[in-house]
Parts: sequence; structure tokens; C-alpha cells
Amino acid sequence: MFETIYNLISTSQLAAWITLIISFVILAKAADIFVDNSVHLAEILKIPKLIIGLVLVSLATTAPELSVSLVAAINGNPEMALGNAIGSIICNTTLGLGLCGLTTIATIKLIPQASKVTLGVLFIVEAFACFFVFIDKTLSRAEGISLLAIFFIYIIYLFISNKNNNEEPKIPHKDYKQKNIFVIIALFIISISFIIFASKFIVISATSIAYHFHIKEAIVALTLVALGTSIPEVATCITAARKGQGDIAVGNILGANIMNICWVAGGSAIVNNLSLDSKDIYFMFPIMFVVTIAMVVLILNKFTITKKKGAILLSLYIVYMISFFIVYKS
Repeated sequence: MFETIYNLISTSQLAAWITLIISFVILAKAADIFVDNSVHLAEILKIPKLIIGLVLVSLATTAPELSVSLVAAINGNPEMALGNAIGSIICNTTLGLGLCGLTTIATIKLIPQASKVTLGVLFIVEAFACFFVFIDKTLSRAEGISLLAIFFIYIIYLFISNKNNNEEPKIPHKDYKQKNIFVIIALFIISISFIIFASKFIVISATSIAYHFHIKEAIVALTLVALGTSIPEVATCITAARKGQGDIAVGNILGANIMNICWVAGGSAIVNNLSLDSKDIYFMFPIMFVVTIAMVVLILNKFTITKKKGAILLSLYIVYMISFFIVYKS
């Protein structure tokens, strides 16, 4: 059945557009349910919501990136695998966090210590990935393993350091209906399944539309595929912000960015060496660093995300798209 739907989307532009619209609707509703149950889990397990966002939500919402990049690596398509991971970081940071700031119901206050550690780890893994690729234009299996090792060390540190930490941003109180923990877990799993399901069809339909207009595959990887696989993070981030759960939203973005380097790019490199040409490397990695530095500077300023900061990040996404088309216009 899936193969039949895939063939229909690939051969019919009408089917591709209809699928894209329906997938966005499903994604929006699934993200709404997902955020609610993430908050429930945080309260029941007495875990800081930022940690839920950094680990649990980020792990779930980066599943589309991981699946797309792994398949691309297996098929010997390094541009798609690595371009998807780096492109997703750029989309998450500028589009996701930008829209999060613009749609939040109140200024988002972050936990200073957890934010400093997470931003530091993000900067370190990005620097390592950049160093690895700039040496020989390849992210090798050994380098992929080292990125995964850094990620696991970070997760262990995160849980140990926050085990007895009760510091938490003050957020608007909301009376949730009492639910059985098994119901919460079931809804959590079902909602993320629908998020991944919808994201998969967004990528398929968007790619089909791009190919119809004869857009190169490398360009598709850095734009449509990266945007498509970032939809779960962006949708979850906006939904959480509008519900007054900004700490989950920001934690999700930061955690997802770390996972895109370590989990997605690193894991894909273990499957197959990821080699790129100079043009792709010298474009995507500097852009990634620029938007990351901008995000770090904005967050370290009072450890908040405001509408003004959101507008700045969103404007960087527009600048990124303009520069992208200037560089790849040929």
C-alpha cells in the first residue's frame, strides 16, 4: 500500500500537493497532543521540563532526520545525508526558535546552568564535525563514532548534574486532567508516530514537487528535505511556546541540534563515509556556525527568548535562503 501511495505522489503533482497539505494538518494536531503529554510526563516523573525537551522530545523529533540520513547513507548519497543534518540545524535555530519567540505567550525563561552546558556542548560538537570534514572533505566512520561518544557522555552528565536540581523556570500554571500514566505513555507514542508518519510524507511530496521543477538533489537536501525533516521540531516548538511551555520548546531545539550532529550525522557516517565537495562544505558549515553563534549570544543575554530575539533569528533564515540561492543559482 505504501509503495502504491509513494508511486502516486511521485507521478502526480496534484497528489503530491494534496498529500503535503494533509500531512501538515496531521502534524499540527499530533504536535499538540505530543506537547501536552510531554508536560504530563515531566510532572509525573518530577523531571525538569527543560531536560524532557533536551532528551526525550529531541530524540523523538529527530527521528525523521535520522531515518532520512541513514537511508541516504546506505544508498551512497552523502549530500542528502549530511546536507539534511546540517540544513536541519540551520532550520531549527532560525525558523524553529525564531517562530517560537514570536508565538510565545510570555517571555521564555531558561535555566542558566543547563543552558550554558547545552550551548557549550553544541558548539563543541559542531566544531569537531567541522574539523573532521575540513581535513579531508569526509566524515568517516571513526569520526562518526567519536561524535556519538561525545553525545552519550553529554547525556550521562546531564542526568547526573540535574538529578537533585530543583531549579526551574516559572511558567504559567495549567490545570491538567489527571490521566493514567499508561494512557499518557500511549498517547505520547501514538502522537510521535503520527509526527514521524506525517513528516515522512511531507518529505516525499515536497521532494516530488522539487524534482518536477528540475531542482538538483543537493539543493533539495539543504532546503526542502532539511525543512521537511525539521517540521517536527518546528511544529512542536511553536505548539509548546503557544501553550506557555517555552522551556520545552527551546530545550527541544537545542537538544535536536546536538542530536543532528552526533546522532544523525555521526550515525550516518558509521553506516557509510560521508564525502562532500568543497562548495557544499564551505557553504553549509560556516552558515551553521553563524546562526549558532547568533543563537548563543541571544540566549546568554538574560537567558530568555523574547519576540524581538525571535524576529532576529527568523530574519537570519531569510538571509540564509537568499544567500543559498545566490551561491547555488547555477
